[in-house]
Amino acid sequence: MSKNNTEKEIVDTPKKVYNFCSKKKLILGVVVAVVVVFILGSIIRGIHLAIEFKGGTLITYTYQGEIDTNEVAATVKDIVGSTVTARTGESLDSGGKQVTISFTSDEGLTADRQTQLTAALREKFAANELEIYDSNDVSPSSGREFLLKCFIAVVFAAVIIIIYIAIRFKNIGGWLAGLCSIFALCLDILVAFTTTIVCGFSIDSNIVAVILTILGYSINNTIVIYDRIRENRKLMPKASLNELINVSCTQSLTRSIRTSITTIGTMLIVTIVVLVTGYDSLLSFSVPLMMGLISGTFSSLFVAPVTWSWLKNRKAAKEKSKK
Repeated sequence: MSKNNTEKEIVDTPKKVYNFCSKKKLILGVVVAVVVVFILGSIIRGIHLAIEFKGGTLITYTYQGEIDTNEVAATVKDIVGSTVTARTGESLDSGGKQVTISFTSDEGLTADRQTQLTAALREKFAANELEIYDSNDVSPSSGREFLLKCFIAVVFAAVIIIIYIAIRFKNIGGWLAGLCSIFALCLDILVAFTTTIVCGFSIDSNIVAVILTILGYSINNTIVIYDRIRENRKLMPKASLNELINVSCTQSLTRSIRTSITTIGTMLIVTIVVLVTGYDSLLSFSVPLMMGLISGTFSSLFVAPVTWSWLKNRKAAKEKSKK
């Protein structure tokens, strides 16, 4: 190593370098904990697919005054015999009050059934002057097709990410780095799914938006870390991979925390506003996304680089033992 490189290495190295690579047990513990919570949540709370994924009926009524959505759901449930969700809102056109009722249905919404439901609701809530505004049937086959397309899109994005990282970071072992970034991304997505299940939210189109957002955020953070490792490899050619990762993650720690505080804080504000205003339908987007962003910060600093280091060192040890 030349004198200039030595001086530059000393200048670029933080005064205090955190040992990220020693946190393998912490990472394993977090992964196991998320998986356990996901399994327990699925058993205890259940996985609830929204209508767009499993098919059903949506009916919207306009109303006056105040209305109890729990009573509305109970009234409709007595007729249709399946789980019913009722939510209130406002019309974007007129600003009038609306209540939207959704429930799964194999038969679809026939004219007779719609008349029966409307008559029962008008009798129960006569003071609210209910008027039918819109009604739709959602086919389960279209929901499955939509879910399949989303899955294919995510898998395709994962493959592209692996190829991109493998090419961009080929000098520091790109393929393993790409695979580890996808592993970290899977953890982030699992955290979002687990949050959705534990909070009792339905798996709907919001979770698709959450996954795509987390995918971009987490991968961007991870690539920043990898890029720092690549730059430090040139400045510290004699350093081990563990040393490079520890230095690079330490250098990126402040940036990652500041970025996370900004994005997570924004989603926290959105969540608070949603709770105050009563637009509960947005909670299934803001809360899982907020938890996914927190996981993304952790995984980009710990899971992806440390797992990559562990696999690369293990591979090197096997090759050394064969000689």
